[in-house]
Amino acid sequence: MKKTDVIIIGAGPVGLFAVHQLGIKGLKSVVIDNLDKVGGQCIELYPDKPIYDIPAVPECTGEELTKKLLDQIKPFKSEFFLGERVDEVKEDIQNWIIKTNKNNQFTAPNIIIAGGVGSFEPRKLSVKEAEKYEDKSIFYAIKNKEKLKNKNISIFGGGDSALDWALELSKFSKINLIHRRNEFRGAPHTLSEIQKLEKEGKISIKTPCQLESIEGDKDVKSISIKFDDGKIEEIKTDIILSFFGLVMKLGPIAEWGLNMSKKTIEVNSENFETNKKGIFAVGDICSYPGKLKLILSGFHEVALASVECFKRARPNEKYRFEFTTSSKAIQQRLGKK
Repeated sequence: MKKTDVIIIGAGPVGLFAVHQLGIKGLKSVVIDNLDKVGGQCIELYPDKPIYDIPAVPECTGEELTKKLLDQIKPFKSEFFLGERVDEVKEDIQNWIIKTNKNNQFTAPNIIIAGGVGSFEPRKLSVKEAEKYEDKSIFYAIKNKEKLKNKNISIFGGGDSALDWALELSKFSKINLIHRRNEFRGAPHTLSEIQKLEKEGKISIKTPCQLESIEGDKDVKSISIKFDDGKIEEIKTDIILSFFGLVMKLGPIAEWGLNMSKKTIEVNSENFETNKKGIFAVGDICSYPGKLKLILSGFHEVALASVECFKRARPNEKYRFEFTTSSKAIQQRLGKK
């Protein structure tokens, strides 16, 4: 059984930043994630999509953000256990014991759940022909936009992901943006840009309609969409991108006795502790009054949670807040002279 100060469940941006916040306080941590790579939703769903709300970083992709966070936590030498699911959590006096589906066991006074939306998978297209084209002509996430150049692309969805990718890919491909409703749910500025490109003939918007069928051999050749008035239209299509959101599955977390609300974990906003002492929830998976589902919010949450983790891991030491610019101890932990 491996002993540490904090067990972090989730290797997305918030989980990675938790390693940093714990590390500068002198705490050791391990990170467990059900995915086979770090980065969470940033890597799984939009590694190549621009992110604009990281302070002091005007623009970066999910992949770039993940790499920068990994660089930031190198000095702390945290161990990562990827492709593992936490199956059991039990209390042992002042500590928690965790067991994974690979029979690894860990013990620590603190657990930080930074699992995003839990285990997740994209909501898939319902037409029967879709499955045979997946990962060839049909994609639910974009990992390399260079492969989508000079294509006829049909994008399904009405949220930010669909709109953002329609905007981005219209720079070098012909785009059909297809949604079952007339109204879109994305950011107003993005929608305004989409409408401008529609007037210029660079994007074609099809609403309200749904996918009726897919035609092709080894690859997709065309699709048929059905409008609410019954009209059928065939569209030449090389690539189908579907952004209908995620099917969220909390998995074993739902059975840990934590206070839950709409598939999120309730916490107090003083230190983001759950109803179980020593178990914290941060990022998209936690809820409290005024919660905003932003990466920025998750960074703030782990900063405060790490303070309470220190108090539990070092009960005989007094926590003293220090600025990273002036603390010699922190500079040493960061490998600075």
